[in-house]
Amino acid sequence: MTTVPIALIQTRTPAGPAAAFAHVEPMIREAAAGGAKLVLTPEATNFLIRDRVSRDAVLETQDADAVIGKLRDLARELGVWLLIGSAIVKSGHDGDDRAANRSLLVDDHGGVVATYDKLHVYDVDLPTGERWRESAAIRPGDGAVIADTPWGRLGLTICYDIRFPQLYRALAKAGAVMIAVPAAFTVPTGEAHWETLLRARAIETGCYVLAPAQAGEHEDGRRTWGRSMVVAPWGEVLARLDDDEPGVLFATLDLEAVAKARAAVPQLTHDREFAAPA
Repeated sequence: MTTVPIALIQTRTPAGPAAAFAHVEPMIREAAAGGAKLVLTPEATNFLIRDRVSRDAVLETQDADAVIGKLRDLARELGVWLLIGSAIVKSGHDGDDRAANRSLLVDDHGGVVATYDKLHVYDVDLPTGERWRESAAIRPGDGAVIADTPWGRLGLTICYDIRFPQLYRALAKAGAVMIAVPAAFTVPTGEAHWETLLRARAIETGCYVLAPAQAGEHEDGRRTWGRSMVVAPWGEVLARLDDDEPGVLFATLDLEAVAKARAAVPQLTHDREFAAPA
């Protein structure tokens, strides 16, 4: 039986990078002390700043970002695999001053084994009057990413990606048995859609869905939903946090459940070509 003890870190990330690391470090240490071998943090782990000028003042390249460097050292020290759910970093694209919203998978030696830039940027006008234009500050990525871990293949996604099932199906068909969804969901959409979307993506793919979240009222004025969650391949919620307070969520994944779910409903093998509607 292939099992893996994991932990999701639920944060209320501060605006400053130094404070952001001081906030997340003890929770990662708690996760490792509790036996987790794979630890996942939310979207925007290195800082959470909505104002573009303030954000640009602390923005660094991936290699120069102090929080990323310290988290890599911490993974090596603790001997855990660490998914930095995302860090906001310079994109490295000439002529485009927007940042990248980038997931980084770090192995237990501190090496970055995979990176993924968020494909779908959050440009919405919510019924509450809340308005977001992530595309103004974030350059979207252009490719899906799957990474090998000691326990199976991990698909990388971020937050708003959850609304695009074709991405999750592609990751599952490429061999993913786990899919990460680090997020900073707004409260209106989190309350209405968070659990439904996570469970749907797990059911559709027969994968474990691992969703560490930002939570609560942040220094920049935004409010995020929290409720970090682990969903099993059959769609049941394996573990969850029931509030928007920072904390650590533990779970043990039995990866044989992936094969069982896909054998019962082999939907990944039943694709058919069809004509698009006129």
